[in-house]
Amino acid sequence: MHIAIAGNIGSGKTTLTKMLAKRYGWTPHFEPVDDNPYLNDFYADMQRWSFNLQIYFLNKRFKDVVAISQSSDTIIQDRTIFEDARIFAPNLHDMGMMSDRDFDNYSDLFDLMMSLVKLPDLMIYIRSTVPNLVSHIARRGRDFEKSIRIDYLEGLNKRYEDWIKTYQGHLMIVEGDNIHFEQSVKDFQTVTDMIDERLYGFFPLDDQKR
Repeated sequence: MHIAIAGNIGSGKTTLTKMLAKRYGWTPHFEPVDDNPYLNDFYADMQRWSFNLQIYFLNKRFKDVVAISQSSDTIIQDRTIFEDARIFAPNLHDMGMMSDRDFDNYSDLFDLMMSLVKLPDLMIYIRSTVPNLVSHIARRGRDFEKSIRIDYLEGLNKRYEDWIKTYQGHLMIVEGDNIHFEQSVKDFQTVTDMIDERLYGFFPLDDQKR
């Protein structure tokens, strides 16, 4: 089974992935961040490095999707291949940070990959406002994220909302401004109850039913 977590930068995807993997015994697949050779360059000069970064992510994410499809484990994935193509690349293109030629090339490659990819069994989208994202980004203190522009986050948020409205698979939305799953046991319980209802068709009464 394939569970995927989607959401903007700083929405809490990695944290929720870790918590759910531990809670259910699922195998986590994390977004390649710390060993990404393009991120520092990208945030310093988006226009120069946008295509390189998006191709890197597309390559890594497609490898993940292939591995997930071949696995007998239940996989929970931190960010999806769909977000790269439906959110990040179009946003960079609209901002003038990716040329028409590079965007068309990228889109053609993504469309080819999609002919071989199926939707996750459950997509969990963490919705969050920009002020909440900024707070989370500041708290985790990654140097390469200090230069992220507010208009960049705003553009991504709009595209996330547009994408989610048209998403055709099984979808669950977590309101990240109101459900503080990392700080509150009760809020995390709210998330797991939602997952249990969608995947297994029941609201568990106790831990023995999970």
